[in-house]
Amino acid sequence: MALAVPSTLLEALWTDILVRVPPTSARVPFDIYTFFAYVLPPCLFYQIVAVLAILPGTRVLRMALWPLIAFLALRVAMFVDFSCGNPQWSYLNVGCVMVMFCVVVRTLDWAFVNGPLKRPVRPAASFVVDAIDLTVNVRGVGWNWSKGIRFPPDTRPTSRLRFAIYTLLSALYHSFICGVLHIAIQAFSPETLTVLSGGTIFDDTLPPMIRYARSSIISIVAAFLFYADIQTHYDMGTFIGVAVFQQDPAQWPPIFDAPWKATSLHDFWGYRWHQLVRRTFIVLGGRPLGFVFGRVGYVVGSFLASGVLHNVMLAPLSQSAERWTMLLSFGMMALGIIVERMFMQVTGRRVGGWIGRVWTMAWLLVWGNTIVDGFARVGLFACWDPFVTAAPVKWIVDHYVTALDRWLRARAS
Repeated sequence: MALAVPSTLLEALWTDILVRVPPTSARVPFDIYTFFAYVLPPCLFYQIVAVLAILPGTRVLRMALWPLIAFLALRVAMFVDFSCGNPQWSYLNVGCVMVMFCVVVRTLDWAFVNGPLKRPVRPAASFVVDAIDLTVNVRGVGWNWSKGIRFPPDTRPTSRLRFAIYTLLSALYHSFICGVLHIAIQAFSPETLTVLSGGTIFDDTLPPMIRYARSSIISIVAAFLFYADIQTHYDMGTFIGVAVFQQDPAQWPPIFDAPWKATSLHDFWGYRWHQLVRRTFIVLGGRPLGFVFGRVGYVVGSFLASGVLHNVMLAPLSQSAERWTMLLSFGMMALGIIVERMFMQVTGRRVGGWIGRVWTMAWLLVWGNTIVDGFARVGLFACWDPFVTAAPVKWIVDHYVTALDRWLRARAS
């Protein structure tokens, strides 16, 4: 009985926070009123705490403001409908939840910083400008707290004009690729992946080998879709920062470094995949568990925090999402990295080479299936992205993907 009470309390807390998220119909639509009444307050306090974080002697004030920011951010994430009633724009609510989640964790990080954060590289003439950079510079480029982050080598043009043109063309190119891959995923299962109620990527009518081969193809396409989508948005931000706000191109280092070339899980997650929310995961899970369980706790805590973020992001799309999928999948990524560390301790050699590449891609594919299936079940692939520019080639993509699907099904007969 003594253990049942805490268990019941935890289940109730989980349900209240993640399951009882108000449906879209119960939210207030995004408009001028909700912008000033809901969205602007947490953004302003976020900026205020950023200013305080670079000024000495403000720690107590930062700590006092954090609960208010957490409340205001939760208020936006739960009660504002950025889709304005259009189900195809539900991904905007997903983006809002992710941003508010990161705002809460980042201000929590700043609240407990002992000394002021510093920008030794290219400091601005005004601390307000530095604070603005701090709020949007999630990887800490040029800041003293970004130690340990490796930025990919930059092969883009060095002149501002050519750099801006390059990033604009890159945004258009990756937007097109994103659209093609989005169409391809939907073409595999139009009856499930094009409807907002969602559906699984696993077809139970197929034999296990064909079923998993088909789901793996969908997962690989989805991985490149996420890559292209993130690259598109990053290129747009880079173009605006450099062309409009006249920032130095060096403030926008590459976000990816050919993730498909990773030779270990540590190489993939710690360097080649984007590091936009690395600090968030460390603060939320890595540091607390690392303090208790050492290096293993640091790794497990960081990946569990990633699972929590992905769960929270998907909450606005479905009230019946299976909450365990993201925690399990990202938890297994942590296990894979721990296995690599044990291998190095036993053999004295790091995981690498072609064997390391096979191991990495196999592990990513096994648990990537579960991650992508979680996205599919909540209807994420049915959402429409305004940056999709591949409509003119839709019939071509549909034709070849449908032919591939028929071929896979024929192998099962």
